[in-house]
Amino acid sequence: MTVWDLSPPIRPGIPVWPGDTPYDEARTWHLDETCPVNVARITMSTHTGSHADAPLHYDPAGAPIGGVSLAPYIGPCRLIDATEAEGVVPPEMVRPFLDPPIERMLLRTMRHSVADRWDENFTAVAPETIELIAESGGLLVGIDSPSIDPQNSKSLDAHNMVRRHRMAILEGLVLADIPTGDYELIALPLKLANADAAPVRAILRGLR
Repeated sequence: MTVWDLSPPIRPGIPVWPGDTPYDEARTWHLDETCPVNVARITMSTHTGSHADAPLHYDPAGAPIGGVSLAPYIGPCRLIDATEAEGVVPPEMVRPFLDPPIERMLLRTMRHSVADRWDENFTAVAPETIELIAESGGLLVGIDSPSIDPQNSKSLDAHNMVRRHRMAILEGLVLADIPTGDYELIALPLKLANADAAPVRAILRGLR
């Protein structure tokens, strides 16, 4: 069975949200004649690479990522092409792909994955699109850009629509080279007990 890896390599220099914590790693133990293993220390933002936002990220009373249900992050999903969107993915771009209904919707907004630089003009998602997906039974929305809201948004309308419908969010996926269609998604967040987000190793595989 073919497996598609949706997660970018986590490495020094990976682009992060402006002002957020850059990724760093350092070897603290070295395998040599006095030590039997290599061990490293890492420093990173909870929103590095492919990650799952917790309700706590956009709701002061929301659950941390270690307290969310894992059900939305595993199961059938639909990957659609939204590379023609300008600024935000509008509902009319998604509506044709909601029949038959699907619980997890992945939005490809980039024709090529950009792994080496930050693009402040990334494509976000209109809150009306989130509402449409939710009203058709959606549990999760995922995107290849760093956020479902524009970089300079202060109201976080898309995030708050997710909150209203108790959905899950995946951001920072790598979708550029994957054919559109229906798959099984597996993208379980690390169980960081009190964190506002967590990295995921996201994959797709064909439905059995």
